[in-house]
Amino acid sequence: MFVTECSVGTKKMSAQEAHDYRIKNEEPNDSIYQLQAIAGLCNASEFDAATYHLPLSERKIAGDATDQAVFRFSESLGPVKELQLLWRRTFELAFNSKNKFMIRTLALAEPAGLEYLAADEAELWKADDLLLTIKGAPDILIERCTTYVNEDGHVLPLDFRMKMSIEEIKNYWSSQGKRVILLARKVLPGHQAIHSPADNSFEADVMSQAKSDLTLVGLVGIVDPPRDEIPEVVRILRRAGIRIFMVTGDFKLTAQAIAIECGIISNPASMVHDISMLSRDTPLSKSEDEKAADDMEEDDLDPTEHVAKSITLSGPEIITLNENQWNQLCEYDEIVFARTTPEQKLRIVKEFQARDNIVGMTGDGVNDAPSLKAADIGIALGSGSDIAIEAADMVLLDSFGAVVEAVKYGRVVFDNLKKTIIYLLPAGTFSEFWPIITNVILGLPQILSSFLMIMICCLTDCAAATTLAYEKPEADVLLRRPRNPKKDKLVDWKLLFHAYIFLGVQESVCSFTMAYWYAQRRGVAFSALWLGYGVYPDNYDPDYVAQVLSEASSIYFANLVIMQWFNLFATRTRRLSIFQQPPAFNKETQNSWLFPAILFSVCVIFIFLYVPGIEVAILSSPIPVEYFFFPMAFGLWLLFTDETRKYIVRKYPKSLVARMAW
Repeated sequence: MFVTECSVGTKKMSAQEAHDYRIKNEEPNDSIYQLQAIAGLCNASEFDAATYHLPLSERKIAGDATDQAVFRFSESLGPVKELQLLWRRTFELAFNSKNKFMIRTLALAEPAGLEYLAADEAELWKADDLLLTIKGAPDILIERCTTYVNEDGHVLPLDFRMKMSIEEIKNYWSSQGKRVILLARKVLPGHQAIHSPADNSFEADVMSQAKSDLTLVGLVGIVDPPRDEIPEVVRILRRAGIRIFMVTGDFKLTAQAIAIECGIISNPASMVHDISMLSRDTPLSKSEDEKAADDMEEDDLDPTEHVAKSITLSGPEIITLNENQWNQLCEYDEIVFARTTPEQKLRIVKEFQARDNIVGMTGDGVNDAPSLKAADIGIALGSGSDIAIEAADMVLLDSFGAVVEAVKYGRVVFDNLKKTIIYLLPAGTFSEFWPIITNVILGLPQILSSFLMIMICCLTDCAAATTLAYEKPEADVLLRRPRNPKKDKLVDWKLLFHAYIFLGVQESVCSFTMAYWYAQRRGVAFSALWLGYGVYPDNYDPDYVAQVLSEASSIYFANLVIMQWFNLFATRTRRLSIFQQPPAFNKETQNSWLFPAILFSVCVIFIFLYVPGIEVAILSSPIPVEYFFFPMAFGLWLLFTDETRKYIVRKYPKSLVARMAW
């Protein structure tokens, strides 16, 4: 943040031009002398002594960012240290977001200090006088000024014409995104004798004196360039369906210009609404077309076709809004709140929350703490105050780009939890449930043994499901709108339909088919098992049937485990194809843990079906080699059907299939 422009009277000049003018003109009581004095004396900043020997641009300054910029500007016109030796501080009222100005009173320490006042004021100065200096928002202070310093350094009455000229300068700089600060002063005759700064009544008297008869010394325009990453962060977050609003204490025109520069407002200034667009009356009922648009799911809306609505409001205007106007305001896509107080920031958060919005608030000052605490996600800057950091949920250490990463990986965690649940349900519950149901209701043998069920849940599925937690973000994760926490639950009917009906039915039918087909081939007919409840025809040897059913159970187990491999690859993405999000040979999308998990499940199959002694203890059996290849064909079919489903979802986002997609 640094000063780029300054003005005295109607004379505008750049900071460099002011510096050059100061060097060429060293006459006392000059207008630039007076501007330098207020900028340096009415300032809470100080140079770091360790860097004082460095060039001005490299010196470290302790203090508020705005004070730092004004202090550096004053130093560029002449040594501030000399000014501080000429004037002795007697009282200070720090800047706050409510008053929007800073006051400092000074007593003359050396006669040379009078060179920094107007000649008339210097002649009338008495030993017990005080100098009140004030620095703050022009729209607050200009109405308190009755005189001004012209470019020759003389004090003249501030008439309406001159006030309008100064307003034009202020508005022009503000429209360029500059923060404009007004510098003024007032001589308090005999105040050293009337009041002591240690007296409790002194502050009230100073505040009263600062309300009128100020002498406007000049304006300074400060540029606070946005961080380089801000426009890109705003663009990405808006594409992700997140609305970005600006809440600031800056002047309305300044805030709007900065918002346009950062991309927070995408419309030209002529298309930005104001409070006049918010009706105080109850709006008319919506048309059928509007109702239909409201009923559309958020995912159906294309942000590229949507024309954003923008509005700018100031703090005093916020106070006047009624319930109906807040309802209208909360529908805007781009909002700038200017000249706000901490209380108004807090109200903004609560009004949006009351309308079912999830609110994230950024801030770094003590005054931001209440709104940071009230927001659903309080985001403080690492360089901010300790109170703001304590009140926040998240702290940005380096850049605002971390917000994008937080949004992205927050969505990734939610997606991966869904993927894990979907992967576990088809085999771990659905396909294990039906062997028991068919045993109880249809009298069929329990075609999958209880032990092998436990092995699926505790070993094969558990290992593979864990790898889904390491899935990389899908390419479209920041192209979706935020989920509605009241509607979009972790487990909903869409997820259960996909897990049980789409995946579970395929896995169960294929596993049942392979198991009973094997038994049929070995001479145990399905009709002999149907409604048998453990009683077989007389021509069947019970020991032989038990052996065949043990092998069929092992086939069911192997079929289910192998089909789950392909379910694992299918469940990795919600909408993208496996070719768009390959599991290997692409650093951005690969998950190297998938293949060890599959290898682990292969080892489990061989341990429990082929190791001598174990297969006898758990009543399993080795299976013919062809029963490893049939499940692979079924798995490829499952993967193909899911790829087809995802293609329809991507190609026809308004179709029934897309609306049922998890």
